[in-house]
Amino acid sequence: MRLSDFTKSLYFSRKGFFKIFIPFLIILFITVAIPSYAQDATGANTGTAADVTATVAGKPTLEEVAASSGHNKIAINIMWTLLAGFLVMFMQAGFALVETGFTQKKNVAHTMGMNFLVYALGMIGFWICGFAFMFGGALNAATLGGAPGVVPHEYIVHIFGKDFGIIGTVGFFLNSKVYDVGVFALFLFQMVFMDTTATIPTGSMAERWSFKSFLIFGLFISMFVYPLFGNWVWGGGWLSQLGVNFGLGHGHVDFAGSSVVHMVGGVAALAGAIVIGPRIGKYGKSGEVNTIPGHNIPMAILGTFILAFGWFGFNPGSTLAGGDYRISIVAVNTMMAGTAGTLSALLFMYAKGQKPDPGMLCNGLLAGLVAITAPCAFVNSISSVIIGAIAGILVIVAYNFVDRKLKIDDPVGAFAVHGVNGAWGVLSLGLFADGSYGDGWNGVPGTVKGLFYGDAKQFLAQCIGTLTCFVFVFVVMYIFFKLSNKITPIRVSPEAEIGGLDIPEMGVHGYVD
Repeated sequence: MRLSDFTKSLYFSRKGFFKIFIPFLIILFITVAIPSYAQDATGANTGTAADVTATVAGKPTLEEVAASSGHNKIAINIMWTLLAGFLVMFMQAGFALVETGFTQKKNVAHTMGMNFLVYALGMIGFWICGFAFMFGGALNAATLGGAPGVVPHEYIVHIFGKDFGIIGTVGFFLNSKVYDVGVFALFLFQMVFMDTTATIPTGSMAERWSFKSFLIFGLFISMFVYPLFGNWVWGGGWLSQLGVNFGLGHGHVDFAGSSVVHMVGGVAALAGAIVIGPRIGKYGKSGEVNTIPGHNIPMAILGTFILAFGWFGFNPGSTLAGGDYRISIVAVNTMMAGTAGTLSALLFMYAKGQKPDPGMLCNGLLAGLVAITAPCAFVNSISSVIIGAIAGILVIVAYNFVDRKLKIDDPVGAFAVHGVNGAWGVLSLGLFADGSYGDGWNGVPGTVKGLFYGDAKQFLAQCIGTLTCFVFVFVVMYIFFKLSNKITPIRVSPEAEIGGLDIPEMGVHGYVD
């Protein structure tokens, strides 16, 4: 093609282009650029009197406006509680990744399988009777609508002229007597909390636990152990009434579950690890401790991040109220404590002349989050950093003591993370609660204050709750594991353990090489 022909074609192609493009710009300008005020781009006119349900459309009475306002308040609280519950449910993925990453690749399908199935087992067990035992005596959660028409009932023992609530008796199978929007919202949120407890021992007993034995455990802890202690603290039971009955502060206080969720799971993990015994090759004949490294550190780190993300549902969600402004303080305290736990673990390892083990850094983060779970709503940010920093050191010390001194094999450090720091969390509330929140908590007037802010009795209540949790859970779970071993062996055969549990227990490989 000659240059002149090319120039002409270019000219005409441009001319044709502009014939199309210029009208397009004009149409675009007319339809988009020229402002129109028929819509409500700012939202100022969206949601008016016309949207209030009224006998006369657009002209609601004062009572109708009040009813609409109350309905919206409860709707916000239910939506917030459900969204937070969805976040906590996602933590199950985090636990699965952390525990699997910290264990050997020959057991990947088995470890993942336990973390997966405990969700289904726990939900069914909690639905059958766990929820009724835990909250059957305190179903009227005002923030979720007060459950109109629901009549809760707590079984009470009278001792020393005082009432000791022991167990709830309403709500089995979420039957028609509790067919209520508020009760169902509470069930979902509390069910995913229970599932966190149930999954913790799958880490301490990993790589040698019979899957059939695990199935029995999943039902037992979700139906009886977790609900019973949970009732004593959150269901109006006797630990929550230590303040009303004996003047011990506000009774045992645990905002989001350092004791109810994490310590219960951690102590159960300890009992299980003791009964099942260490993995083959973990401890030598002369007492030496052999490290059995995990197979996938990136997987464990990813799981830790997922858990940290889910914790924003765990702690702030425990307000059960989207309109509770304390949510922001709870969220920041949660984040700061986890960060402090990571950094204190790092500095502690450096101070001991060690390398910064990524596994211990992850456990430092988790320990800080576990510890702040109880006091997160009652302390300031400086206290949350202190609580988290202590937790980061405590988890390393506790893990080494259990592993090297007691010779208890806990592959993921479940007891050190959840048991020890669950205890530290509720005790720290009794020390650092600053009196800025919690007026009327557990039926006691005034805000919650710890020892450092003038209320030594609150610290005593926290000590009683912590001791009760350890003794009750350890004794019950130790006996359970011993008895369940009579039903079906708790431990796999040595051949299966050495070769890997994926094929003998699950029938498939986690990884196909």
